[in-house]
Amino acid sequence: MPFEKVRFENAEGDALAARLDLPDDETPCAFALFAHCFTCSKDLRAVGAISRALNRHGIAVLRFDFTGLGESEGDFADTNFSSNVDDLVVAAEYLAEHYDAPRILVGHSLGGAAVLQAAHRLDSVQAVSTIGAPYDPEHVTRHLEDSVEEIRAQGEARVTLAGRTFTIRKQFLDDLAATKMEETIETLDRALLVFHSPVDRTVGVDNAANIFQAAKHPKSFVSLDDADHLLTTRSDAEYLGVVLGAWAEKYVDRSASAPAAPDEGVRTRTGDSYRTAIQAGPHALVSDEPEEVGGDDEGPTPYDLLLSALGSCTGMTLRMYADRKEWPLDETIVRLSHQKIHATDCENCDTEEGKVDRIHREIEVRGDLSDEQRARLLEIANKCPVHRTLHSEVSVQSSLRDHEKEPTS
Repeated sequence: MPFEKVRFENAEGDALAARLDLPDDETPCAFALFAHCFTCSKDLRAVGAISRALNRHGIAVLRFDFTGLGESEGDFADTNFSSNVDDLVVAAEYLAEHYDAPRILVGHSLGGAAVLQAAHRLDSVQAVSTIGAPYDPEHVTRHLEDSVEEIRAQGEARVTLAGRTFTIRKQFLDDLAATKMEETIETLDRALLVFHSPVDRTVGVDNAANIFQAAKHPKSFVSLDDADHLLTTRSDAEYLGVVLGAWAEKYVDRSASAPAAPDEGVRTRTGDSYRTAIQAGPHALVSDEPEEVGGDDEGPTPYDLLLSALGSCTGMTLRMYADRKEWPLDETIVRLSHQKIHATDCENCDTEEGKVDRIHREIEVRGDLSDEQRARLLEIANKCPVHRTLHSEVSVQSSLRDHEKEPTS
């Protein structure tokens, strides 16, 4: 997906690093703001997967590093839960000033509790979703058990969390203790979607039950089955993103922004990974490479798409021919595979050295057809336009186009 790297200042003047993920070749119909988990960063893989899912629904997503984390400036030791909420409000104000005010808030873990608090200060927000969020932010202190007494006695302590060491001060604990969520959730007055795994060992599922019980309708709960707290299994993050995107559709107004007029022909966009967005007129699809070669496997490979073009063209051609002849063709199934073979192994190739491409196409025609009709359909398959193109001399003319910064709002 296209994205922009942006920075904005928090209340203390520290620059916060953010990434704005945008829909492919489409004016966003809404903006969402994402709050990551305690001591995490905007670049957590699960956050990226969720952002991409929302992008596919036309929703732009701003994800940023809280003060003192990731690429953001500031001292983490000086932060607390309240300052995280303040950072969220500043991020929302940045969106409102430069793009459009956020309509959707999404928060993971402690970030979920933060978005519930921040929603009360953001009139533009229509929907809020939490992921593995604690009902009581003070729940975080359970992960500091060995250091809580030292923090209270000495005023601060060095604590190792997820392999990284942070300085936690007494004011952080005091702020958590002073934060009460029940009234915040009861008076949320926004649509709420709660995600939680019943086997979450970091934040127990009873937290989700308490959040859901305290909230008023409209509210929904989705179980993440056997997902872990950080959604480290890719399929769990992708499932969450699909459900979240479908739910969020209800709370965006697509009439507020007309879709961009499609370019003529086909347009592709490849960003900082192999994942490539394809726009063919009004139709959008994705191509990618498998994980074993460095891709994310989010779509068919370019060669898969080539085979798909031949297979679909074959089926369409037989459909048109059978309809014209009024033959009882019910359906056509085409199975294709591609491989590189040595030219010396190809009996009908003009090339004598190196390797050539071989496409194997198996065609299954279903219906009450005679042997003669089936044989004729096989002949017709070789006349489909894509088949002819693949066997013809093809000229690809390439040129460079000057880069033009595209508007995002």
